[in-house]
Amino acid sequence: MSHENSSTITELVLVGFSNHPLTEIPLFFLFSLVYLANLFGNTAIITLVFVDSSLQTPMYIFLCHLAFLNIFFSTFVLFNFLANKKVISYNFCTDQTYITLFLESTECFLLAVMALDQYPGICYPLRYLLTMNWSVCMKLALGIWIFGAFASVVPLYLKIIPLCDPYVVDYIFCESPILLHMFCADTSLLETVMAIGCVRTVLFPFFLIILSYLSILVAVVKIDSVKGRKKAFSTCTSHLIVVTLYYGTGLIRCMRPKSLYSAEGDKLISVFYAVIIPMLNPFIYSLRNKEFKESIRRVMEKYKNETKQQITD
Repeated sequence: MSHENSSTITELVLVGFSNHPLTEIPLFFLFSLVYLANLFGNTAIITLVFVDSSLQTPMYIFLCHLAFLNIFFSTFVLFNFLANKKVISYNFCTDQTYITLFLESTECFLLAVMALDQYPGICYPLRYLLTMNWSVCMKLALGIWIFGAFASVVPLYLKIIPLCDPYVVDYIFCESPILLHMFCADTSLLETVMAIGCVRTVLFPFFLIILSYLSILVAVVKIDSVKGRKKAFSTCTSHLIVVTLYYGTGLIRCMRPKSLYSAEGDKLISVFYAVIIPMLNPFIYSLRNKEFKESIRRVMEKYKNETKQQITD
C-alpha cells in the first residue's frame, strides 16, 4: 500500500453525510436549527448568570463554563458539516483532532467538579458558603481548562506519522480514533498512550462522579425531612441527567463489540454527543431548576419595567 510522509499531505476529503446525497440537505437544515437552539440556550444561561446576582454561585459559574464549552464544541464540529467545501487541510484536521480532544477532556473534568461541588453544597451548606468563594471557584475552573489542554497532547504527534491512500476521512469531523485507522505505520505505542490518557481523562472523572453521588445518596437518606430529601435530589437531578447522556453515549461507542461497528453508526453517535447533547444541556438545567425559572421571571419583569419607564419618559 502506498504511503508518504504526512508533512507532504495538504488536503483530506471529509465525507460527513455526503455519501447520502438525498439526506444531506435536510440534515443541513436540521443541524442548523439544532445549532441555533444550542446557541440560544447556552447563551441565555451565560447571560442570566451574568445579569442576575442570585445565580452567581459556584454551581452556576461552573454551568456557565459548560455552556461556553458546549457552544465552542458544536461550532467547531459543525463548521465542517455546514461548510460547502468537503476538502480540508491536513493541518486543520490534526488541529481539530487536538481541540476536540481538549474540549472532551475538559468537559469530563468539568462534569466531575460539578458533581463534587454538589456534595458539600447539599450536606454542609453553611461551611460550603464560607470555603467555596468566587476566587476558589475561578481557580478551579481555570485549572480544569489548563489540565484539559495538557491532557490532550497526543494528537500533536499525528503530523509526523505517514498516512495511507486514499486520504478520505469517513466521519463528520477529525478525531483521534478515526485518524488511527488511516496510518500506515505501527500505531501500537500511540494507541497505548491514548488508552492510558483515556483512563486519566474519562474513567477517573467518571469514578469521581460516581463516588460523589454515592456520598450524596448516603447523606440524603439520613435526612429526616421528606421535603429536605426531595429538595436535595431535585438539586442533583439535572446534572445527573447530563452526566448520564454524555457518558452513556461515550460508553456505548467505546464498549460495543466490533461486530456492531459501522461508520454510519459512529457518525450518528458523534452527532448525538457533539451536537444534540450540547443543545439539550441548557434546557435540562433550566426546565428542572426553580431558581432559573425565577431568574428568567425577574429579568423579564425588569426588562418590562425599564421599557415602560423609557416609554413614559
